[in-house]
Amino acid sequence: MKSTSNHPPRIDHRHGAVPLETAFDFLNTIELEDGAPVERLTSLDDAIDWLAGHGVIGDRTWFAAPARTVGGRSSALARLIDARTALRDVAHAVAHDRAPDYEAIAVVNHTLGARERIQLVAADDGVRLGHTHVGDSIDDVLARIAEPIVREIGAGHDDRIRICANDTCRWIFYDESRAGRRRWCDMATCGNRAKARRHRERQKESAPDGATSQAS
Repeated sequence: MKSTSNHPPRIDHRHGAVPLETAFDFLNTIELEDGAPVERLTSLDDAIDWLAGHGVIGDRTWFAAPARTVGGRSSALARLIDARTALRDVAHAVAHDRAPDYEAIAVVNHTLGARERIQLVAADDGVRLGHTHVGDSIDDVLARIAEPIVREIGAGHDDRIRICANDTCRWIFYDESRAGRRRWCDMATCGNRAKARRHRERQKESAPDGATSQAS
């Protein structure tokens, strides 16, 4: 069976699944530094660099095509941010065992609806596999990012979606540990910092009053 498309081929026009880790990394393109939120996607160029660097897109020109209109670049970036915000809202709700806001679910469902649809196409030598698009390149990318997260929730693995217990981090991550009890996005950083902080607190509590006042 051969593969084809019902539109002109594009260079490196990717439709493959986005790895789950990459999908969660996209959610964390806004993160905390020293307790303050930092936006990593401050421009469409930043977003394109991030998507290309994480293997989500290969052809930057194809992805940026919807932005070639008046106000198109800011609108394209806003679509990325809106979908990310909705996915983050859903992930936070799942991690805290509560129902997500209706608006967030509506945005995620709309995003999923833009996934390309495979179809059979008649050919001289039999049949080929083709596909159609519901939306544009940005819709396609967002749908591919949302899909692995939603599939894990649908598979009953929502208890594996966690928020890092470090209050100055709060990364959203997927717990792949065997026990499923990870509290930190990364034990080598947030986990060790928490252990060191608890150790200092225990030392302070167990120190004699004189030693504590002298140390302070």
